[in-house]
Amino acid sequence: MTTRKRGITRRTFLRGAAAAAPFFVSRYGLAAVRENRKGRIVRDRKLNVACVGCGGKGWGDTAAMGGENVIALCDVDYNRARGTFNRYPKAKRYRDYRHMLLEMGKEIDAVTVSTPDHMHYPVARMAVSMGKHVFVQKPLTHTVAEARDLAQAAREHEVATQMGIQGHAKEGIRLLKEWLDADAVGKVHEIQYWTNRPIWPQGIERPGEVHDVPGTLDWNRWLGVAPERPFNSCYHPFRWRGWWDFGCGALGDIGCHAMDAAFWALDLGSPTSVEAVTSGVNDETAPKWSIVTYQFPARGKRPAVKVVWHDGNKKPERPRDLEPERKLPGGIGGQLIFGDKGTMMANDVYVSSIRIIPEAKMKAFQRPEKTLPRSPGHVKEWLDACKGGKPPGANFDYAGPLTEMVLLGNLAVRTGKKIEWDSKNLRCTNVPEANPYVRKPYRVF
Repeated sequence: MTTRKRGITRRTFLRGAAAAAPFFVSRYGLAAVRENRKGRIVRDRKLNVACVGCGGKGWGDTAAMGGENVIALCDVDYNRARGTFNRYPKAKRYRDYRHMLLEMGKEIDAVTVSTPDHMHYPVARMAVSMGKHVFVQKPLTHTVAEARDLAQAAREHEVATQMGIQGHAKEGIRLLKEWLDADAVGKVHEIQYWTNRPIWPQGIERPGEVHDVPGTLDWNRWLGVAPERPFNSCYHPFRWRGWWDFGCGALGDIGCHAMDAAFWALDLGSPTSVEAVTSGVNDETAPKWSIVTYQFPARGKRPAVKVVWHDGNKKPERPRDLEPERKLPGGIGGQLIFGDKGTMMANDVYVSSIRIIPEAKMKAFQRPEKTLPRSPGHVKEWLDACKGGKPPGANFDYAGPLTEMVLLGNLAVRTGKKIEWDSKNLRCTNVPEANPYVRKPYRVF
C-alpha cells in the first residue's frame, strides 16, 4: 500500500472537531460521523462500551468495564488480545478502530483507549467527535498540541472523559491537598520527583535488522499515524515507550502519575520555562536518564515553584529533614515537597502515603478535618458521569493541561536547550527548533 504524509497546520489543528475527525476516518468515508453531536447520557441501563487496545494494560481497562456491556473489541494484535477476546466472546472484533466506530457508532455509548501513546489522540478524537464518552490511558496524548485540542473537543461535544491516572481518585492526593491547605509545611517553593523508569531500552539507535511480522499482528495498523518503518521486535510489544514515534519515554509513562498530586493541590498551571540534562538522547529514542527542571510562576498568594524530575534511577540530594537511618523511597519512585516551614515525602509516585519529615514533626502535626469529597473509584467516576453524574476528577479539562505540562519536559529533553514557553499560543518563544515537537505530521494509513 502506498502511503503519504500530511501535515496539519496549527490553525487546522486547533479549529476543532470539523478538522480532526474527517482526517482520521478518510479511508472509510464520513457518513456515520455527525459533527457537533453531544454526548448521550445513558440512564437506567448498562453502557455499551467499545474497547480499543485489549492486551497488556488494555486487558485491565477492559476488565474494569465488566459491569457494563462490552459490545466491541479492537486490537491490531489478536494474539496479545486473546485473553480479552475469550472473556467477552459475544463482543464483535475489529483490527481498525475507524471501521468499528463507523459500523457500530449508533450502538456504542463509550470507548476506552489503551493503545501505545501515538494512537491515543486519533482514536479518542474520532470517538469524541461522534459524541462518545471516552476513557484514555495516560499520557492523554502524544504531543502537547493534541492534548489542547482533545480537551477542547471534549468540552464542545459535552462527553464524559477520564484519563487513566488512578492516583487521582485515591486518598493520598486528597490528604496532600488538605494538609497543604492547612499550612502543614508552609508555602511550597520546590518539588522533587524520581523514578526507576525507563525499564525498557532507551538511548539506542534504530535497528537495521528487519524481522518477520507475526501472523497475528497487523503492522500497518499498529504503526497507525506514525511514519512507516519495517517491523522489529524491539518495538512491539511493550518496548515502544522509548521510541519517539510511538511513546513519550519515562516522562510519558510516569510523569502524569507523579506530578498529578502537586499539580492539582497547588494549581500549578503551565510552566514558564523547562530545561533538561540527559544522557543518550537521540532522534529515535528518549534518553537513558534525564533530570528536567520546570519553573512555575507565582500564583496569587502562592510563590513560584521549581519542579525537578529525575528518571533512570537518578535521585535528588537527601533532604536535611530526613533522619539518617531513613532512605529515600526506591522502586517506582517517590517525591519530596519543600515548604518554607517543613518538608513532605511521598513513598511512591501515586502518593499512596504522605508523611511530614522528620517523623517527630509528623507525630506533632494536628491533622485537619477531611473536607474534600472522596472518590467512589477512578473508573466508576467516569462510568457514573456517562450516566449523568458529575465530571470525573481527571476529566480532559484537567488531564489536558496536566499532560501538556508533563510533555513540555520532552521539548527540553529533545533540544537540549532551556525552553521558554508561551502557553496561550502553544509555542516556544526562544528555541524555534522545539516547536516542531509541539505537533506532528500524520501518516494516512
